[in-house]
Amino acid sequence: MALGGGTYLTQNKVLPGTYINFVSAANASAVISDRGVAACACEMKWGKENEIFEVTAQEFFADSLSIFGYAYDADELKGIRDLFANANKAYFYRLNSTGTKAASTIADAKYGGTRGNNIKITVSTASEGFTVTTYLGTTEVDSQTAASADKLNDNDFVTFKDSAVLEESAGISLSGGTDVSAATADHQKFLNLLESYSFNILLCVSDDETTKKLYGDYTKTMRNDYGIKFQTVIHSYSGESEGIINAGNDCTESDKYGLIWWIGGAECACEVNESLTNRTYDGEYTPVVDFTQSELEKAIEDGKFMLHRNGSDIKVLEDINSFTGFSDKKSSDFADNEIIRLLDSTGNDIAVMFNNYYLGKVQNNKSGRTAFWNDIVSYNRQLQDIGAIENFEATDVTVEIGNDKKTVVVKNSITPVCAMSKLYMTVVIE
Repeated sequence: MALGGGTYLTQNKVLPGTYINFVSAANASAVISDRGVAACACEMKWGKENEIFEVTAQEFFADSLSIFGYAYDADELKGIRDLFANANKAYFYRLNSTGTKAASTIADAKYGGTRGNNIKITVSTASEGFTVTTYLGTTEVDSQTAASADKLNDNDFVTFKDSAVLEESAGISLSGGTDVSAATADHQKFLNLLESYSFNILLCVSDDETTKKLYGDYTKTMRNDYGIKFQTVIHSYSGESEGIINAGNDCTESDKYGLIWWIGGAECACEVNESLTNRTYDGEYTPVVDFTQSELEKAIEDGKFMLHRNGSDIKVLEDINSFTGFSDKKSSDFADNEIIRLLDSTGNDIAVMFNNYYLGKVQNNKSGRTAFWNDIVSYNRQLQDIGAIENFEATDVTVEIGNDKKTVVVKNSITPVCAMSKLYMTVVIE
């Protein structure tokens, strides 16, 4: 069972855990964790089925052939390359996991999908029996020598048939592999599995309105009801939330939502003391960026994350999310992704600190609360040292006993720092 988490109105929670409210101060208003982790589900022609699997940037560039069925520079992996241009690690899920496996008389493809149809096996005589070589396209991916088929070891691409008869062949091609199209239900399976993983950015790899709503609702539920803090990148999202980055640009490619890959990778790797505002876009998709000033202003007001043309470059207009419902409790600060990164990291890191070191382990007395207070103060000082917050004083944190003997109530007042984005200047001539 997961620990409790989320926001609170009164101190009435049943599950042990961490409940944190973020509000704007006055408007009626540990260790800093690493970032750089994304999560996404997408259709693939090759790869692990019915499970979430982890891929690091290093693994992608070194082993993309066995993981995704294509070399890292193949056009089929353009989006994933854009993701790993900035992301350190990603959790993937193959949406179309029910495709048929390609097969031959000697072996079956390891996974279903049409990419298996590009596998070919050659057999040649050798002093110790037969040399069996596996090719994906024209690339040799495995070669081994054995006296009989039952002595062959399965590799990353095929499962050999023990009953096969080995005889010389210039090429035994696998065939019959098929792909299937993903449905919203496949995205739901992925999101159900994802609840036990920790990541910074979730990508909605779809332009289907039902699927986009599913991701939007999931994000808001995880953030508000369970205290799991991440942001989701969705193309042309119709709702609004500080947890959702609304990618407002189309691409000229058929997958017009393709910018979500670069945005997702850049956002997940952006640190709590950084902003993507004015960042140069260096992805492989071709964004539509011909907008007037008034159109860009309207896009910002509507909570859209936009790329725009700046001279010969394409740049991020402003690093914002889709939140537009400003109020006394939540000001326009909550539309700034740099602030949300800070708040999410603060909430997640202090929750981890409490759950790992205090929950059920430290007595709720003065010395126990003082120890927790010290750790929060130390954490905030780290944030101040890297320029993520300013004007912090130890008195800005209080840790007191709650309505019962098992509860502590924390007030943590911080002043976020944002990157400069606007200049107003008066030039005085004397």
